[in-house]
Amino acid sequence: MPVPSLLTLYILSGSLAMIAAVLIGLGRSLTQPGWSPSERKNVLWTISLVLLIWFAIANFLAVNGAYSVSADSLPTIQFGLLIPIIAGVALLFGSATAARVVAAVPMQWLVGIQLYRVIGGVFVVLWLAGSVPGLFALPAGIGDVAVGLMAPLVAARYARDAGQGRSAVAWWNAFGVFDLVVALTLGLLTSPSPLQLFAFDRPNIIISEFPLILIPTFLVPLSILLHISVWIKLAREKEAPSASSSARG
Repeated sequence: MPVPSLLTLYILSGSLAMIAAVLIGLGRSLTQPGWSPSERKNVLWTISLVLLIWFAIANFLAVNGAYSVSADSLPTIQFGLLIPIIAGVALLFGSATAARVVAAVPMQWLVGIQLYRVIGGVFVVLWLAGSVPGLFALPAGIGDVAVGLMAPLVAARYARDAGQGRSAVAWWNAFGVFDLVVALTLGLLTSPSPLQLFAFDRPNIIISEFPLILIPTFLVPLSILLHISVWIKLAREKEAPSASSSARG
């Protein structure tokens, strides 16, 4: 299926803008006390290389058809999705430096940056063009746009009053993960493979092709790692008052 050149530009520019936003946000967060200039430089260079190499590999595999689908073969997209998530989770919970980075980044930034999720609105446009099934496009596209539009609002509420905004962050975070799970599940069940259950009249083929495949193999894992980072910060904030109370007692 021919892919419009504007779609390629849209996905690539959106992904690169996301990488830039992550690095700019980290750069500002690591200027606070406790981070020496050399530590800040090393962390930024390391994360820059990781993101750019990951993005390059995702593009290389996508362009070379690593995730192509067919009715008689099992999908391979799960590898592009799960490997980055597993590696990221291992770092978040196993690296002291990663823990310091998460602690340094403001909650409102971790939430607000997911404004980029509005990129998922492209699924609705593709459905209107007859390129993807509505069963996948409408929940995935509308859900992504909703999560993206709510992100800066929830971030602003938290910035005004962390105590009052914490509940909003928790609910938004849960909804953001739920949206991704629904989109991934419906994407799998509407794409050609032995697991396909729906959309046989209009199978979801384009989602496994470049450039759309970059959404589940790059942007979605990055979103999930951001959501996990939010959960980590919420858990630490919940523990902090308890620790303070114990110390006073």
